[in-house]
Amino acid sequence: MARQLALFEKAGSYAQTKEKVYRVQVVRLQMVREASLATYVRTIGTPADVADLVRPLLEGADREHFLVLCLDTKNRVSAIHTVSVGTLNSSPVHPREVFKAAILANAASVILAHNHPSGDPEPSRDDREVTARLVECGKILGIGLLDHVVLGEGRFYSLKEAGLL
Repeated sequence: MARQLALFEKAGSYAQTKEKVYRVQVVRLQMVREASLATYVRTIGTPADVADLVRPLLEGADREHFLVLCLDTKNRVSAIHTVSVGTLNSSPVHPREVFKAAILANAASVILAHNHPSGDPEPSRDDREVTARLVECGKILGIGLLDHVVLGEGRFYSLKEAGLL
């Protein structure tokens, strides 16, 4: 790339046109491992597996944390990404942020998880609406959304088990 630019500049063609030359960034995207999590859960088979896996990440949090679990074709977790950290009762979520991590992780499917600091895992209206929107986005991208698990104090709520997915 640098060679092509050097040839372009050496040829002087930009000077002949009297147009301003702009530089466009050439980038490479990659995931960076921030940490690892020791767990007995490798393959996700039930919402309880999800709760067991993410509980150590969400326990004691005083604000909502929204996570995306990236899974391979055998439902093995390849990555966990914190999409957002919100307030006491909400966490802003945009499909772009959820699926960016999934695409970079080469995920076949995803599972969403977040906590309710109040301790009550019952999903809010916003939780249901965000989930429905993310299901549709996943369909467009070819990345299935398998479940959305909300964790409370010692309990969890699976939107899939409740028939909301």
